[in-house]
Amino acid sequence: MQSVIIKQKIGQPLQAILGQKNYSKVGVLVDSNTENLCLPLIKSEISGFELLRVEAGEKFKTIETCQNIWRQLTEMGFDRHSILIVLGGGVLGDMGGFCASTFKRGIDFILIPTTLLSQVDASVGGKLGIDFRGFKNHIGLFREPTATIISSVFLATLPQRELRSGYAEVIKHSLIADKGKWSNLSKKSLMDQDWEDLIDFSFQFKSGIAETDPFEGGIRKILNFGHTIGHAVESCCLTTDAPLFHGEAIAVGMIAESHISFQKGMLDEIHLGEISTYIKEVYGKESLPATEQILEWVTQDKKNKGNKVLMALLEGVGHAVWDVEVNENEIRSSLDYYRSL
Repeated sequence: MQSVIIKQKIGQPLQAILGQKNYSKVGVLVDSNTENLCLPLIKSEISGFELLRVEAGEKFKTIETCQNIWRQLTEMGFDRHSILIVLGGGVLGDMGGFCASTFKRGIDFILIPTTLLSQVDASVGGKLGIDFRGFKNHIGLFREPTATIISSVFLATLPQRELRSGYAEVIKHSLIADKGKWSNLSKKSLMDQDWEDLIDFSFQFKSGIAETDPFEGGIRKILNFGHTIGHAVESCCLTTDAPLFHGEAIAVGMIAESHISFQKGMLDEIHLGEISTYIKEVYGKESLPATEQILEWVTQDKKNKGNKVLMALLEGVGHAVWDVEVNENEIRSSLDYYRSL
């Protein structure tokens, strides 16, 4: 993958990438948010592109939306020598990359992530996919984009809730890999963070992990910390009147899974308290679905093996281990702990 990290204007690297091949067609995939807020920032840099549109939101990350994208590509005459630029957050990046990777057995695509969440997490590592029957990222594949172009200029287009959602992945990266970074960021509020520094930290960390373990056979699994319970909570709320943002659910998951780490003697009570207090200060406290409902989703998690629930857990702050077997009582206890905060 050719990855480009820049701080402001993206025109020069984008033009350079498009100039490397004589593409027969250039498409730009947007959703209803990025068409209005982000497309104006780049459209003058691309000549003669086709615009593909989909609805915004996790609930549209489905095979039906993929069929819509494939239909648009087909009707617009895209061939295997075309390229698709995906301008959006994690949902659009996952789905747009998946569609590009399967259209005519794969065409080139460029990711331009526009949310903090996609810049520090979703756009890195080649994971692509869609939700299926309510299960998060249930259908998908691994394929690297031709390039990923990251610019902090898009953060100005985000509402605070969206920024806060992405911040959960930055917190996760510091907890599993960098005790010093955790110490620094946990002393600051959400709006006092140095976003360019944190984007660079998270992108470099995750891209390094993904390069070492591209298909998640080993150390890359530590990136799943907070995600077993977090994804379960997110899935439970997906079809409700008040669905959680991804980062909000992962914040719940990080507190609960930190408590499981504590139960197993891997994390001391002081650090558990520090993690819980800071995450609660940033995200508040969610009203959780019923424990039985969360457990039902946990048993469907992709990281499981047979009947065993496997998690990535903290072994102190700044270090994580993976494939740790967790039992039902430990999960119940962790959810009780979260509710008691």
